[in-house]
Amino acid sequence: MEAEISTERRKAEHIRICLEEDVESRSEGAGFGRYRFRHQALPEIDFAEIDTTGEWLGKRLRAPLLISSMTGGTEEALAINRRLAEAAEHRGWAMGIGSVRAAVERPELARTFRVRDVAPTIPLIANIGAVQLNYGYGAEECLRAVELAEADALVLHLNGMQELFQPEGNTNFKGLLERIGFLCRTLPVPVGVKEVGWGIGGETTRRLADAGVAFVDVAGAGGTSWSQVEKFRLTDPVRRAAADAFADWGISTAQCLVEARESAPGCTLVASGGLATGVDAAKAIALGADVAGFGRSLLGPAVESAERAALVLARIEFELRAAMFGIGADSLERLRATTLLETRSV
Repeated sequence: MEAEISTERRKAEHIRICLEEDVESRSEGAGFGRYRFRHQALPEIDFAEIDTTGEWLGKRLRAPLLISSMTGGTEEALAINRRLAEAAEHRGWAMGIGSVRAAVERPELARTFRVRDVAPTIPLIANIGAVQLNYGYGAEECLRAVELAEADALVLHLNGMQELFQPEGNTNFKGLLERIGFLCRTLPVPVGVKEVGWGIGGETTRRLADAGVAFVDVAGAGGTSWSQVEKFRLTDPVRRAAADAFADWGISTAQCLVEARESAPGCTLVASGGLATGVDAAKAIALGADVAGFGRSLLGPAVESAERAALVLARIEFELRAAMFGIGADSLERLRATTLLETRSV
């Protein structure tokens, strides 16, 4: 029971720390600052005709945008998840749910992850830590997570550095690729894999794609540093002091995308980790992403209201469309094929 209670308490602490403390990665950002679009003064398109619609996980999207997995398992998380889900449904985004492990272990917490009633048409993605496959979780528990969240897919998150600095962390990541592959072959829903902010490089993306994962969220460095988050929960003076040495750890999101698209050209890629604007999303798509994800930047607005969160989503969408207008790309296909994304001169 102590371990179960600590899971719920940990989720509440994560929300507070992410809202109140400086947990931003000290890296040089998500890497999109290295790129700029070459402006087209004569775009030869009608802004009103720009098409950002698409399909993912069998559902229609109004834009290739995702609210990344963040929270669940507490009363506060219930309110946040429902506000985010309302905003996502209103704007036509996909949404990831925070780790459903708490609900698998304590079924009474399942309602804090259930948002399908306010988000009936968008793709919903359940989330479980991949390392749990080495700690008693198998296909049954993972399918239960999907069912509890009424999700269209499952994403397994890789968070080795977070687990290392987490007081109650699990650090046996041995043999996970084989277990992930088995899960991909066993579950009746698509299985993806994501990082939590340190990035998935090209070689790892290829190995995951070869194992059968349906999508990879590279989740690179440049946004929230979860070693910094866990630092605020640590009482061990050695690990607390050591956490700062890893504040700039990881592969930038942009670099992950470039590597992943080259190494696994047929893999569906999600870009998250430090994205702040729709221009970042446009750059991510031009670099090879199929979907662009936003996380902690939406947390504060969702604490306020669904309407406030929806306004932020609308702003990001407008920025994406405006960037497409500025380079004369009236479709996502033309954005992905653009030759107008340049590396900034140093």
